[in-house]
Amino acid sequence: MLRNRRRLVAWLLAGVVLAVVLTLYDADRTGVSDPKAAPSATPSAALPGTATPAPTTTPSPSATPSPTAPPGTGEPSPSASATACTSPGACGYPDANSTGPRIALERHDTGNMSVKKDGTVIKGWDIRGSLDIYANDVTIIDSRITSTNWWGVNLRPGFSGLKVLHTTITAVPGKGPDNGGVNYAVSNMGGSSIEVGWCDISVFGNALSMGQGNLHDNYVHDLVAFRNQGGEWQHIDAVISGGGNKGRLTIRHNTLLNSTPVDKGATAAVGLFADTGVVSSVVVEDNWLAGGAYALYGGGPGATGIQVTGNVFSTQYHPAAGAYGPVTAWNAGGAGNVWKDNRMSDGRPVEPAS
Repeated sequence: MLRNRRRLVAWLLAGVVLAVVLTLYDADRTGVSDPKAAPSATPSAALPGTATPAPTTTPSPSATPSPTAPPGTGEPSPSASATACTSPGACGYPDANSTGPRIALERHDTGNMSVKKDGTVIKGWDIRGSLDIYANDVTIIDSRITSTNWWGVNLRPGFSGLKVLHTTITAVPGKGPDNGGVNYAVSNMGGSSIEVGWCDISVFGNALSMGQGNLHDNYVHDLVAFRNQGGEWQHIDAVISGGGNKGRLTIRHNTLLNSTPVDKGATAAVGLFADTGVVSSVVVEDNWLAGGAYALYGGGPGATGIQVTGNVFSTQYHPAAGAYGPVTAWNAGGAGNVWKDNRMSDGRPVEPAS
């Protein structure tokens, strides 16, 4: 009886061991071949609207893109900046989306209005006319001026503190006093600095005319050629200075376009001329410049204190920015003159002719 009991226990133990062995074998075989248990080497299809992940690879050094320097920080490779600077707005320069009034406007048929009260603020006006400033500390902001006068805004001698901000300044082609032309969007006849910022300016012949001022974040475009009262094509410039200034002229982070053909008066995007005296103390920094006979006239032989840095000379009208080149009349030996980090929009460095 005892022997039979021992034999039964032995058989039971053998059966248990065999079952355990078969279970382990089956689990091991399933873990290798069952597609539900093993991860697939091929990514599964992505859900609608999602991207399928690409296999992870280690890029070679040649596949690593080189960094593109932003405007004014240095000289990028031609291949990098060719794709980075295709248009002003795409490259962070002012355009129609970043300039002009930010609020709704109320129409004012002012005609050629004189402003004679110090501290006057004109805001939210849609002006049909022009503003002649005989007062100090006048501010024109978030407005629109459509002129048929010689100017849109003019600061008279002896007055100071003018600010023109977030304003569209344009004119009616063929309706101006200079044989149908209109000459100056903003003119500074005074002896002090004025500020013009975030303005959308078009149609005028010499859009921003002054010897001293702070011109920043403006969009100057679509200048219109005309024959002046003498029957000659009027010189066309986005910014013009005649020299002889006592203060500083700063031209910073503007889009300055002059698409006028050369045979119809195109002169420059920035014209620094010694017409009324020596050109001095001018900063031309981080602007988008295009068009003119030359995109920049640098002040001539006597110019001093001219700093031209970090500008993009655009090929949008001419392969060399201007019809004849990017720059002329640069006085490399003038005291305080600096030329640095200027380039074409396709990446080529710009250096003045020696």
